[in-house]
Order: sequence, then structure tokens, then C-alpha cells
Amino acid sequence: MTHLRIGLTSILAGALLAACGGGDTTIPGSGAPAGAPAAKGTFTSVVSFGDSLTDLGAYTPATSVTQDGKPPYLGGKFTNNVTDGAGNNVSAVWVENVARTVLATPAGLPAITAAEVGFAGQSVKCPIAAAVPALAKTCTGYGQAGSLVTSPVGYKHDIGFLTVPVKTQIANHLTRFGSFKDSDLILVSVGFNEVFFHFEKEYLPAFFASLQKKTDGKITDDEFKAEVFHAQTLAQDAMKTAALELADLVRTQILAKGGKYVAVTTLIDMTKTPEAMALPLPLPEPFLTAVREAVKPMLNLLPQTFDLWLREGLTGQAVQILDARTVFDDMTRNPATYGFVDIKSKACDAAKMPAASGGSSLFCNTTPGTPFNMLTTGADTTTWLFADGVHPTNGGHKAFSDAFLKQLKAFGWI
Repeated sequence: MTHLRIGLTSILAGALLAACGGGDTTIPGSGAPAGAPAAKGTFTSVVSFGDSLTDLGAYTPATSVTQDGKPPYLGGKFTNNVTDGAGNNVSAVWVENVARTVLATPAGLPAITAAEVGFAGQSVKCPIAAAVPALAKTCTGYGQAGSLVTSPVGYKHDIGFLTVPVKTQIANHLTRFGSFKDSDLILVSVGFNEVFFHFEKEYLPAFFASLQKKTDGKITDDEFKAEVFHAQTLAQDAMKTAALELADLVRTQILAKGGKYVAVTTLIDMTKTPEAMALPLPLPEPFLTAVREAVKPMLNLLPQTFDLWLREGLTGQAVQILDARTVFDDMTRNPATYGFVDIKSKACDAAKMPAASGGSSLFCNTTPGTPFNMLTTGADTTTWLFADGVHPTNGGHKAFSDAFLKQLKAFGWI
């Protein structure tokens, strides 16, 4: 088992070198965006594109207590959901915090709302407009859990997630508004589902198939390493493609369509999430531990690959980078600085959630004193970082939004 662990770690290191160019004259990530505004913006709206971390409640109907898509709802956002006395979800993800601050929205009014809400192929565009027509222009939060950069069949699309890709999210905004405005703060945050997809759907199956052949004596140790390296390279190539596709969308569909204040987030080191720490695999101990240590680095390698090629694709472009990786690394190294006392546990208790939830914070309601309280005993959604295996609590989202607001201020935008 030690030999397996050391051998695969060496393969992973070699693959990262290959992804960074090897003998190529172009080293991804060596360039940088340039020419973004340095003056403060006069913002009238925040427009966000992305995945679950910017999802403002796209799949709320799936959490219907009566299971008919109608209220009351258990959740709707991928964090710990909190319901007020009127049954409204008052939890907030980072983009909502940023929008409320940047737009100085009065208390009680939303600064940004979901552009589309639905489940299992059924959806409604800008649902808040039907209830409050005056708020129609707030429906500029396009992020949806499971969404990829360009493919409509995203992560967990098979269980009913809409997974409208960022490419289409941007197109939908342009259809509604014609173009972007100088007064739009445009936030783009996507790439995590590419990691999940290529790690779980492609890399792991190839790894286990090769491992089985090695265990059965059908291939040698060197052949096993070569097969794993090949699977790893394919996954990295897919991340490179997604990153360059995103950069192209930013150039041709946002900047070229009037976008002026545009910020794109990096990914984080996903090996530090509760899901990666557990990394459930169909193997007994002690074999499980050795294999987990061998494959877990991919959950950092793939985000790194994406970030490197995203920077490469945005070199010379008039955008800014919101550095989520550095913020998250600092959170996990110095949690007390951010007010966290737990950065490893899940604040939502899967055992208290509906069986069909799969432990996802989408279904996690942590309102005190209600029958829907699904908080882990002893947990605090302000001082615990994670709601589930990968998504932050309200406190985690606030920490990210506070850090991003500081970066926006450093850009001179606010």
C-alpha cells in the first residue's frame, strides 16, 4: 500500500507539471488581465452567473414540504436555510451580501433575486415579478447548482436540476436586456461542477478499472501508473477546455456586449472540504485510506488547472480576478481570524433531513424552534464554515463576501 501511495503521488505531481506547459513556450497563468476600470462604479444592479455558490433559490420547488412544488419549503439555497415568520427564506449566499452592500439596498427589499426557478424540466423566469412587478429588474441572479460552463447536461441534471450552463445564462440575460450596462457589477463564478463531473464521472471510474486490472495481475505496476496518468491527463484537458471556454464567453459575450465592471472568481482547494476529507469510496480499510490519499490530490489539481488556464484565457482582458483560493486557504489556516471555530464538520445533520436529500444543504432548514430544524447538535451557522460537504454556512458565505468586498474596494470599484 505504501508503494501505491508514493507512486500515485509522483504521478499527480508530474501531471501538474504537464498541465503547466512542460516544454511548451506558453505557461498558463503567467499572464494577467489588464485594463479593467480603476474608478468607482455607479452601480444600479448586480448580475451574477455561476453554479450552486451563487444559486439564489433556483431549485426551491424541490424542497416543498408537501412534495408538490408549493410552499412551505424546507430550503432552496445551498447553505443553511433560514425561514422568517412569513415563510420567506432569509438566508444569504455571498453574491446577495455583495449586492446588498454595493447597491445599498434598504432593509426588507432584495438586492438581487433568482432569474429562473424550477425543477425537473419545469421552470419560471423571474418569478418575483409576478408577485412584485417593481422588483422585476432584480432577477439578475442566474447561478444554478450543477451548472457547467457550456454543456446543458450538468452535474446532477439526471435528478432534476435544471443546470442551465453559464453560456445560456449569459444569453438569457442578453435576451432580456439587450446588452450589459456600465452600471452593472458582473460576477462570474463557475468551474466547481467541472471538477465534480470529471473527478467522479471520469477519473475515479478509470482509476478503479485500472486498479482492478493491476490487482488481478492483468497489467504491471508501470502499466497501471501509465493508465492512471492517462485518465488524469484527460481530466486536466477537460478542465483546460472549460476554462478557455469561460474566458471566451467573458470576452465575446460580456465584455463585447457592454460589460465594464466584470469580476471572475477562482476555484478553491477542494481537498480541504468535508466531502474530500471523507471521500467515500467502495473499499475496505486499510486499502481505502491508501487509495483516498492517492486520489484526493486531484481535487486540488483540477481546480488549479482550471484557474491557470482561466488566467491564460483572460490575459490582457479588462476584467478583475476575485481570488477565492487565497481567501479559502487563509480561512483554513487561520479560522479564528474569520470567527470560525469549526472548519471541518457539517452544520446540517443529514440524519434530520429528508431521505431523498442526500444530505445536501439545499434541504437544510436551520430555523430555531421549528419542526424543520436540521442543525447538527452543537453546531453554529455563524462559527462553523460548512453547511454540508462542500457548501458554506451563512457565516461562511458572509466571510467570503466580506473578503470579496475588500478586493472590490482594492480594485477601486467601491
